[in-house]
Amino acid sequence: MKGRRAVACVLALAAAACAKKDPFDDPYYAAACHGPPLETIEQRSQAMQDGYTISVRFGCIEKRSWEEVQRANALVEGLRQQAERELKEAASRPPQSLADARAGFHTAIHAPASGTPLPQPPAALFVRADYTSGDGRTLAAFVTPDPRDGQRHAAIVWITGGDSSSLDDFWTERTADDDESASAFRKAGVIMMFPTLRGGNSDSGAREFFYGEVDDIHAASNHLAKLPYVDPARVYLGGHSTGGTLALLAAETGGRFAGVFAFGPVSSVETYPFEIFPMARTADEQEIRLRSPVHWLNSISTPTYLVEGDREPSNIGELDALCHQVRNPLVHCVPVFGSNHFSVLDKVGRFLAPELVAGTMGEVELLPLRAVRRRGPAVRGGAHRLGRRRVQRMEAPAVHALERDEVAAGVSHGDGNRDPRLPGFGYRGVGYLLGPGVGEALGVGDEHRRILARCDFLR
Repeated sequence: MKGRRAVACVLALAAAACAKKDPFDDPYYAAACHGPPLETIEQRSQAMQDGYTISVRFGCIEKRSWEEVQRANALVEGLRQQAERELKEAASRPPQSLADARAGFHTAIHAPASGTPLPQPPAALFVRADYTSGDGRTLAAFVTPDPRDGQRHAAIVWITGGDSSSLDDFWTERTADDDESASAFRKAGVIMMFPTLRGGNSDSGAREFFYGEVDDIHAASNHLAKLPYVDPARVYLGGHSTGGTLALLAAETGGRFAGVFAFGPVSSVETYPFEIFPMARTADEQEIRLRSPVHWLNSISTPTYLVEGDREPSNIGELDALCHQVRNPLVHCVPVFGSNHFSVLDKVGRFLAPELVAGTMGEVELLPLRAVRRRGPAVRGGAHRLGRRRVQRMEAPAVHALERDEVAAGVSHGDGNRDPRLPGFGYRGVGYLLGPGVGEALGVGDEHRRILARCDFLR
């Protein structure tokens, strides 16, 4: 009996000796540590990766370190959740319009007026028609004289290139490759208005470089619409080069325009050289953003055409940058093959002007579509060979181009969506060149749109 008791005592003492002691029984450990000691290299390595400090004395995560890391993690998680909420809220809101973004903003960019004297165009072509600017001053403008036929005519506000605020000799025609007069419009019977903008010529105001000038364009269009020989429902806006950029910005801020034609605009004013926009390298981000059309294409609420030639000199890269961002069905990209930055104006103007006079513009897609349809006979029937594919009873614009062996041979089943001969444009095919839904209008499939895209449809 005594032997059994002795064995039991020995076993109890051994068990007590082998039992693992709770480190938190040590008040010093409990005050210094969070959690049990880190006994392996892996545990220590993970703790340090998580940002904790390990106690040299106890081999544990220091309590103060653990509390600091928890606070930091909670802060990061709160910021993450806040960012997610803001993203969801932003996604649920419509994108900000340029007009809203401009509201209450006061530009810090100003420059003195150019000081050049006003030109004196022939009275048979243009007469003075001064208007009240966006900031309440009187600005000079010239307009086609009243034809005195008792009719109300289509009209266009035209913004010139270069220093768009000032006018010089804007009426003299030059060769087609260098003619910036846009004379095709007045020759067709469109009433034209050439306004000066703030800071232009001898105006006492300051230039704002693509900002306040937009308000002046709207004011000029309202003045033009009130002339007794102008149809207020057919007031258009057009501009070339820097004037094209201003026209596009005006389209993005609303207005009364029946349509807008921006020839050779840029996506961002940062691309302009010093002599066009001296503050391009020093202005802050908001100043640049409010002047750069690429950010506001979704604000456009009227049919708007972005037009540029594909031959140098050209802003074709800028057109590509703009059109990459287009999600607005009213914005229509028209690269014109075989034309440059200057000759495109005469080429498109000769087609466009009669359409404005006749009032046959119609839907936004129809401008380039009609332009193409004026070229060559349609396919009457039968089949025409396109590489290894055939098109049955196809009626399409510029279809004579489809019959060219070099065009047909240039398209194969393995071309994918890119055409190396149309850099920056081939991947969108004719739907990109001629407008949304044009494939359906033509009755052609994707494999044929790239062929049509090669047609020099405004030659």
